[in-house]
Amino acid sequence: MYNIPAERPRPRMGPFGKRKNIMTYRIEKDSLGERQVPAATLYGIHTLRARENFPLAGRPVNPALIHAYGVVKRACCRANQQWRPWPDGIFAAMEQACSEMQRGLLDEHILVDALQGGAGTSTNMNINEVLANRALQILDRQPGDYTCIHPLDDLNRHQSTNDTYPTALKVAALEELARLEPQVIALLEAFQVQEKKLAHVVKIGRTQFQDAVLTTLGREMGAYAEALARDRWRLYKCRERLRVVALGGTAIGTGLGAPRSYIFRVVDLLRELTNLPIARAENLVEATQNTDVFVEVSGLLKTLASNLLKISTDLRFLSSGPRAGIGELRLPPRQAGSSIMPGKVNPVIPEAISQAALQVFANDQAITQACSMGHLELNAFLPLIADRLLEGIQLMTRSCAILRQGCVAGLTADEARCRMQVENATAAVTALVEVIGYEAAAAVAAAAEREKKTVRQIVLERGLLNAHQFDRCISPEQVMRLGSVGGGSDTAPPPDSGGEPS
Repeated sequence: MYNIPAERPRPRMGPFGKRKNIMTYRIEKDSLGERQVPAATLYGIHTLRARENFPLAGRPVNPALIHAYGVVKRACCRANQQWRPWPDGIFAAMEQACSEMQRGLLDEHILVDALQGGAGTSTNMNINEVLANRALQILDRQPGDYTCIHPLDDLNRHQSTNDTYPTALKVAALEELARLEPQVIALLEAFQVQEKKLAHVVKIGRTQFQDAVLTTLGREMGAYAEALARDRWRLYKCRERLRVVALGGTAIGTGLGAPRSYIFRVVDLLRELTNLPIARAENLVEATQNTDVFVEVSGLLKTLASNLLKISTDLRFLSSGPRAGIGELRLPPRQAGSSIMPGKVNPVIPEAISQAALQVFANDQAITQACSMGHLELNAFLPLIADRLLEGIQLMTRSCAILRQGCVAGLTADEARCRMQVENATAAVTALVEVIGYEAAAAVAAAAEREKKTVRQIVLERGLLNAHQFDRCISPEQVMRLGSVGGGSDTAPPPDSGGEPS
């Protein structure tokens, strides 16, 4: 049907000493008929059909979802063992297989494509088959001996794809967010370090890409840190939305086919196994129908991506040149920038992070549309939602780490250039208005432009201020002051009152 890579055959010696490829098979059955499955494989007929039907993305299911599925199946096995125990040894073998999947030891056997029809049924069946056959191996039995352990009767007992798949996705998302949050914190702390380090560097502030008023590089770095602090809080709040699961609801949330004792127990066991604040949805039917929580989480993830894109764009702009551009910042050189222009070094880290952010924007669009296309009692497009959401979280985790380690931690200021631009730009005139008045300041700006001199030169030549007074007007202390300090209600409080001295 499709050109699917075959299993690598084991070489055997044929007649006349020539090698021939012989692969042994086992026969498995499903409702559509029989198929040959390579005898030694842990997957079965359902996985085989899914591989033939869905060669779409060309990549397997996200490992985080596989690992989360392992712990979900483990909780289900434990709940079922308490309700109706399996014979000696079978439960232990199944739980060991689930634990191995949870720890990432069975990833290579989950072969279904990341994008698939059936609301994730192919993933669930691949999981069931691998767990059943791995448990059989643990019991020293051959894969496919389903009279002992069956992928559906045992590993899928009292379950449906429709409750296990979204539960596994939420567990995976919670665990990936737990990895993302410390990276966001580390990045904002890196900007806070730069805020202190560059607090003394006065520079031109810009609006609409035009010179505006004076600021400091430290203040710019602090603004980035503050934006990331909000992102950290948003990600923390995501957990409240993801912690509610529909496990136990089976097909459409009614719990059909599952005993009540199992339904009430299985989520408690999952919470114990994951150490996550997971709770059973009060309305299992609603929780099975609707996926709007993933839209909400994706939107908050997109907000982080938008901040990283803005920050990355600013870093590229401020480091532009370095001689024929802004050149206020120096980014750590990471690699040669051109195959034809010697000495060119590009801002490759911010460029890479920008592309990751754009991918998260695209992911959000896909997730939004997929979630809104759920019909009646189920959303059939959970594989796309899972693939894009988990990739987005992982992209942002890596992006924060790379931006911090490869760029922010090592950036420095070109202080001489910042000083030169402050003295040259008419934006510095605004800092003089309080001292020399608006009309005189406007005249200085016009003269500097007309005579092609710096603002400092014009001010000193006209005797409006001496060098010390001019430097004080554009000092970091003056620039960082919130508002103006004058008479009346604006008089600065004394230093011992905790306010800012004049």
